[in-house]
Amino acid sequence: MAELVYPPVIGAAHGLFRALDVRIDMKGTENIPRTGGAVLVSNHIGYLDFIFAGLTARPQKRLVRFMAKESVFRHKVSGPLMRAMKHIPVDRKQGETAYQHALDSLRAGEIIGVFPEATISQSFTLKSFKSGAARMAQEAGVPLIPVALWGTQRLWTKGRPKNLKRSHIPVTMRVGEPVEAPADQYAGAITRRLRERVQELLDAAQRAYPEKPRSAEDSWWLPAHLGGTAPTAAEVREAG
Repeated sequence: MAELVYPPVIGAAHGLFRALDVRIDMKGTENIPRTGGAVLVSNHIGYLDFIFAGLTARPQKRLVRFMAKESVFRHKVSGPLMRAMKHIPVDRKQGETAYQHALDSLRAGEIIGVFPEATISQSFTLKSFKSGAARMAQEAGVPLIPVALWGTQRLWTKGRPKNLKRSHIPVTMRVGEPVEAPADQYAGAITRRLRERVQELLDAAQRAYPEKPRSAEDSWWLPAHLGGTAPTAAEVREAG
């Protein structure tokens, strides 16, 4: 079936990023399989992460179907677009329906995008990973593709105003080698291995990032362990 909506939306995103002079540094895209199913797994630090994570598959001419909370599909603007791009709504009260939808898509050769932290990390460090991505990969017999994003939090993230103006913000993305998910292994062990791989990629993306905060006030987007003023994971938990 022809993709009538997804490619134009990608084109519009590229146009927006050019207008904003977002400087994208993307490496490792050869690790995205050209054919067949896969579960693309990314860290989650901003509201635009699904767009950037999806862009990592474009050099291989692939489209990513993301699992997203059901409320996004009820929005009068995003809802029709999300459905037309064949993303998968997740109703936490009926999670099995979304899980089965994702499995069917994987078996049909699609790439499914998952944020295993479930919500945006306000500390900009990796939270614990839920095991659903590993279990899906096991059941469908497909690999997991680890992805790390850095810089997207400076455009739009939880608790901060959007910065969709021409501010020349760099975004660094790293795609790692596939992580296999054998059916005879414990999903928790695969999930730990996957998280370690995403952490390695995130460390690499942060090292490669070309900018540092301009002032103490601007250091909000840098995690505490790198000298920034973002709250620690413990502080986020206490505040929540």
